[in-house]
Amino acid sequence: MSANVQRPLGDAAFMATSGGLEDYQQAEDVLALGDLPVGARLILRCRKDWRDAVVAAISIEKITLSVSSPSGHTYRVRRPSDSILSLDGSIPVLGEGCWRAGRVQYDVRW
Repeated sequence: MSANVQRPLGDAAFMATSGGLEDYQQAEDVLALGDLPVGARLILRCRKDWRDAVVAAISIEKITLSVSSPSGHTYRVRRPSDSILSLDGSIPVLGEGCWRAGRVQYDVRW
C-alpha cells in the first residue's frame, strides 16, 4: 500500500500569486491589541513617556490595561481592541516613536 501525499492546488496558487511565504509572514506580524491574552505585557505610550502595561480585562469593544507609574502606583486605561501594535523583537509596543529612549525610570534601587 502506498500513499501519495500531494499539496492541494489552493496552496500552490497562493504561493504563486501572492509572492510566497514572505507576504504570509508579514500578514501574521500585524498584531492588534485585542489579540493579546489577559496578563500579556506591553509597552504603552503615555503623554510624555513610555510605561509598562499589562492587559487586565478584555471586552468586545475595549481592552483595559493596567499601567504602572513611577511613583509605584498603578492606574487603568482603556483602548480600542483594534489598536495596532508594533513589535520590537518579541515586545509588543502600543504607540509611535522610539520607546527605549523615553522609557520611564522606576525605582533605581533595584
